[in-house]
Amino acid sequence: MNRRAFFKHTMLSAAAAGILPRLAFAEGKVGVRRPTEVLEGPEFHLTLEETVVDITGTPRIATTINGMLPGPTLKWKEGEEVTIHVTNNLEADSSIHWHGIILPNAMDGVPGITYDGIAPGETFTYRFTVRQSGTYWYHSHSGFQEQTGLHGALVIEPKEKEPFDYDREYVVSLSDWSDEKPESIYRKLKIQSNYYNFNQRTLGDFLDEVAEKGFVEAFRARKMWNEMRMSDRDLSDITGYTYTFLMNGMTDGDDWRALFAKGERVRLRFVNQSAMTIFDVRIPGLKMTVVAADGNPVQPVTVDEFRIAVAESYDVIVEPEEKAYCLFAQSIDRSGFVGGTLAPDAVTKAPRPPMDEPQPLTMADMGMGDGKGMAMKGMDHSAHGMPMEKMAMKKMKPPWPVTPLPEEHGVAWTMEARDPRYRLDDPGVGLRGNGRRVLTYADLRNYHSTEEDPEPDREIVLHLTGNMERYIWSINGIKYADAEPLRFHYGERLRITFINDTMMPHPMHLHGLWSDLETGDDTRLVRKHTVLVQPGSKISYRVTVDARGAWAYHCHMLYHMLGMFRKVEVV
Repeated sequence: MNRRAFFKHTMLSAAAAGILPRLAFAEGKVGVRRPTEVLEGPEFHLTLEETVVDITGTPRIATTINGMLPGPTLKWKEGEEVTIHVTNNLEADSSIHWHGIILPNAMDGVPGITYDGIAPGETFTYRFTVRQSGTYWYHSHSGFQEQTGLHGALVIEPKEKEPFDYDREYVVSLSDWSDEKPESIYRKLKIQSNYYNFNQRTLGDFLDEVAEKGFVEAFRARKMWNEMRMSDRDLSDITGYTYTFLMNGMTDGDDWRALFAKGERVRLRFVNQSAMTIFDVRIPGLKMTVVAADGNPVQPVTVDEFRIAVAESYDVIVEPEEKAYCLFAQSIDRSGFVGGTLAPDAVTKAPRPPMDEPQPLTMADMGMGDGKGMAMKGMDHSAHGMPMEKMAMKKMKPPWPVTPLPEEHGVAWTMEARDPRYRLDDPGVGLRGNGRRVLTYADLRNYHSTEEDPEPDREIVLHLTGNMERYIWSINGIKYADAEPLRFHYGERLRITFINDTMMPHPMHLHGLWSDLETGDDTRLVRKHTVLVQPGSKISYRVTVDARGAWAYHCHMLYHMLGMFRKVEVV
């Protein structure tokens, strides 16, 4: 069967199955999937449309860009003006947000904050000058469209030579796909937050703990978790039970591959374009040298493995020998993986390693570094301000003033970490003690000096809060729908501290402004657009408020974003 006949057969099968209305197929309103392409130049034409895809063996309707999943990789040049015409052929409003791109407020692409969105049948033209370089991505900021396929990669060529050499490069896009409609997924999570989690404790697990710790200690630990109505196996809201994990839009069975020649240095631009999945990435038998994080160059660090949160990007350089290697990305909860092949030929498929066993959450993950457990009500303000280890580095200089923010201790804030700590050198649950060299935030240092950056003028503390039983997410106990905007002052230097009072990691993304992550060396603050806040921990970064207007600020877990979201007004 030739390619054209295959697509026609797929479309007819979908129509017959009731997935695709016959009329829509007959009128050409639903297209067929095309391979992802690279588009270059200063001007682009993107079309948002419904497309038939067959990822699991059952045809489904995806929302795509130019019929591609993921969308086309757009290549820009630093310093050039780009023009992108986006036409919406969907039946619902849509949008495109240029993730991590510093641009005029009206071009950011967030409906209700920076513009009205793109109505069905309309075209919106984005036009701005590219002021940075590196690896980024773009996606819809409307409804659940990001989950159903509206996302793609950005590669920006720098004006000046980068501080590392390589011979060829590849974008490696990681994403998650479900045949279920995202509205159905969300409804199930609201009814039962652990609906997709089959990694639950058994009697056998308890007996193993008794054998290891003794009955009293094992019983005490189980009693504490039960009283808090939490599970130490709750690692991911949505799992491989419904998700199929993709590499550049291909399943593990499809085996996406990257070719290389003898002696070449290969740059791999990893981008996590998923809706909800945190991946742990490694190439068994091959070291990776991390050279950029979120598009910005860092001091090179060589590792065996790294964790990449939703919306983050890491650029690595590898020097493979003449054999096939597996590009292996397993989900944080170990419910599934996707692999590709890095090889000197187009035939050999690299063997996949076994997935690691899932690790349970620890006391530290629940903000229990003091061993006292997690508070279910009340506040402990002793954690606010500068941590003691930071004060020591500052020779006991008093911390900058903390601006109080509204808080509500109600249905959207049902637990609180008693002893949240900075755990920058902790690789996170699932990666501890695995015998491999795992990248942590503590390893990251800006390639360029930040020694002359000004000190913060003030600090705000944001608690990441929630109610797992009712699947409610919030900031400071207040859902987005009920929250007042955060107000930043144009020209100020701001320090933002997150305290994660939940048992889930949250990748926090601030639009329009860079986040200069504190990793212990103020002379090399790491410039990022998305920062992963581990469960029960705290983390801080600094922001130079140099862009006026309203901006979005949110967790990039798509199903958390409805509540864990703020509007920022720069005044």
